Amino acid sequence: MGEFKDKARGAANEAIGKTKAAAGRATDNPELVAKGIAQQAKGKAQNISGTVKGALGDKI
Repeated sequence: MGEFKDKARGAANEAIGKTKAAAGRATDNPELVAKGIAQQAKGKAQNISGTVKGALGDKI
């Protein structure tokens, strides 16, 4: 079950991060771009965590 939660949260964080980064680029706001990139990285890490949990059968 943790696999699906991690993957869903990861996908959401990646999408929100992309939106923040794009908005930051559009408004020339480097701080917003950085926050968006960081949120994308968090989402990718959550997706990896979900994949690992799925491979191990949620035993971690």
